[in-house]
Amino acid sequence: MDTIIAYVTDNEEDNIKIYEQAKSVLRSGGLVAFPTETVYGLGADALTEEAALKIYAAKGRPSDNPLIVHIANVDALYELAEQVDERALKLAEHFWPGPLTMILKKKSIVPDSITGGLDTVAIRMPSHPVARKLIEMAGVYVAAPSANTSGKPSPTRAKHVIHDMQGRIDMIIADDTVDIGVESTIVDISGEIPMILRPGYVTKAQLENVLGEVEIDPAIMGSLAEGVTPKAPGMKYRHYAPEAQLTLVESRNGAEKVVEYINKMTREHQDKGKRIGVMAPKETAGMYVADVVIPVGSRDDEALAARDLYAALREFDECKVDYIYAESVSTKDVGLAVMNRLIKAAGHTIIDVED
Repeated sequence: MDTIIAYVTDNEEDNIKIYEQAKSVLRSGGLVAFPTETVYGLGADALTEEAALKIYAAKGRPSDNPLIVHIANVDALYELAEQVDERALKLAEHFWPGPLTMILKKKSIVPDSITGGLDTVAIRMPSHPVARKLIEMAGVYVAAPSANTSGKPSPTRAKHVIHDMQGRIDMIIADDTVDIGVESTIVDISGEIPMILRPGYVTKAQLENVLGEVEIDPAIMGSLAEGVTPKAPGMKYRHYAPEAQLTLVESRNGAEKVVEYINKMTREHQDKGKRIGVMAPKETAGMYVADVVIPVGSRDDEALAARDLYAALREFDECKVDYIYAESVSTKDVGLAVMNRLIKAAGHTIIDVED
């Protein structure tokens, strides 16, 4: 398959031609990758079952992993969801357009292929201007997981999408203005108590300011039980993973012990001819002896760590390291999202140096 790669510019007339071309692809059942404020998405007409199945095929994604439906206006909630209660409207008022996904009971027009066979649907209104313009001009609701090969780090730059998807999908809209860097927060409001199924830029505290009591699904920092169908993307399978084995290292007594442990393991691997990568905040990045050290954010800026996370994981692949060690981060605010992604990327391989 020849993939069209179209670069958004400052020329509005040229950009309109890009959106028209993308509209034609989506309305004919094809796939279009496009930027959002969180990561690049891989879009298809959400109400066409065959188009959704093409997403699973392009990504190599298990079909029981639900997809998020992207919309351009709040009225779409009433077309897609069986019941739109006061909580949904409050969340939309406070956080849409933006990086929040709601899970609601679905209407029958939403194909089971979108929802992984569940009776709920995940819905989001992105704030990125390219995403919004695409959805508005296409005139369809757009189902869009991240535009990467399933299990690999999500793409935050056009080159990541091109690497994973060129030749597999119809079109890529390139515009490297993704600024959040981790996927949207997913909150399930189909039950009595709202529950966060995936942490993101919108935090638990922010949701509680709007809704009151909000719970966090234990699977965020653990594994989904065998045989349980995931209610949100990324809950069940290994996700966001680089080629090399990633190990998270943490300590209850500060960063010094973590640095000491990682440097010890680095030297042992290097003695055997292996290349080692380390991901650390800028405060400690200079203390490591690894072959490749990538600073990711700082202890005072969780949002910066989120923005740079996936690009760093992909850079380790480019550098052909054999093992990667990463410092754990605070789980306050956006740090919870960063740790959730790191735990999934590491396949739950976590070393506590105090043990």
